[in-house]
Amino acid sequence: MVHQDATRAARAITMRVVHLVPPMDDEPPGDFVAFVYARLGGLQREAARLTGGPQHADEVYPEALADVAGHWRRLRLRRRLTGRDAAGAYLARRLDKRATRWRTDQVYEIEVHAYRPPVRHRPDESIALRKAALLERTERRQICPLAEATIAWSHASRRAHLHSVARVATSAALLLLALVRALPAARTGF
Repeated sequence: MVHQDATRAARAITMRVVHLVPPMDDEPPGDFVAFVYARLGGLQREAARLTGGPQHADEVYPEALADVAGHWRRLRLRRRLTGRDAAGAYLARRLDKRATRWRTDQVYEIEVHAYRPPVRHRPDESIALRKAALLERTERRQICPLAEATIAWSHASRRAHLHSVARVATSAALLLLALVRALPAARTGF
């Protein structure tokens, strides 16, 4: 009986030491689902704009959502401390990076069309917004935000687990290397 209590206490101490930062939950938190619900439509439109159409947007925006899910605790803390929408800004940055990476990976024929520039534009309007006005309008059926949030969360959870395994393996290898180097010094007395 005493041995079992000691074993449980040792496991509890070990678990606290190993998980200095607790692992991600299996289910996405409610505030992450609400974030995805509020941003999904705009995120899909922006991804479609960046990739040239909705048929390619599905290759970009789920990865950006998974990136946000992986950093959700840090982004939530930053929002509480600064009062700014840290998650929204991070999502925009990650979507831009993912779309840029997607474009560099693409090999495709380029078809050039000459369009007349818009007659009037505001001086503060960007070139991208002026070009977006010339693109065809497409409609996309709304996908359930809860499903998108759950998928992004599971991808981020899997990534976080792999990173923690890699950290433990690297730490063990470094510890073993330090022990191997210390062994000859211990034998000679230096």
